[in-house]
Amino acid sequence: MKVDKADIFVNARELFAAKGFKDTSISDITKKTGIAVGSFYKFYGAKEEVFLDVFMAESEQLKKEIMAEVDLDDEPVAVIKEATAKMFVAIRENPILREWYSRDVYAKLEKYIYEQDGADKWEDEYSYNLFTGIIKKWQQEGKFRNDIDSDMILAIFNTFQYIDMHKEEIGSQYFPQLMEHMVEFIVKGLQEKN
Repeated sequence: MKVDKADIFVNARELFAAKGFKDTSISDITKKTGIAVGSFYKFYGAKEEVFLDVFMAESEQLKKEIMAEVDLDDEPVAVIKEATAKMFVAIRENPILREWYSRDVYAKLEKYIYEQDGADKWEDEYSYNLFTGIIKKWQQEGKFRNDIDSDMILAIFNTFQYIDMHKEEIGSQYFPQLMEHMVEFIVKGLQEKN
């Protein structure tokens, strides 16, 4: 039987969704795929690598779904609030995306990415970049300040995921209202004229 990278990807995705990152081994993936462990390494260098491929595919699918559901012509506060709320609900419901919230898994993946690809790849591909295009559009239309670089605005939006990751320490009773207020305050600040 000829196996390719897509076969490993599909089987790894099923296992990560069912068992999680930590409880899925390379041996589990190769057994489900019907290949020897050594064959796995022809396609992937580590479990982290295949998980990141799976994670990115899930993340891209989620971004497409959210951008299709949200009225991008609405006011920025409404767009960001709706998209952020949809994103956090979807992440909680998707076992693969939810792994990002596991501090152990997150730390391990972050370390792996930095070692393999450097900080630029982390920032470009794995950050919360749902709004990259719309931020630039709003800046061109004068809906967002131009004195703040679009990458800085994206970095500000990236903080939402960290706040959501720490909601237990902050106080889960304040969610989702806390996030709604933060989105509103930040977006209104980005709309203020100099």
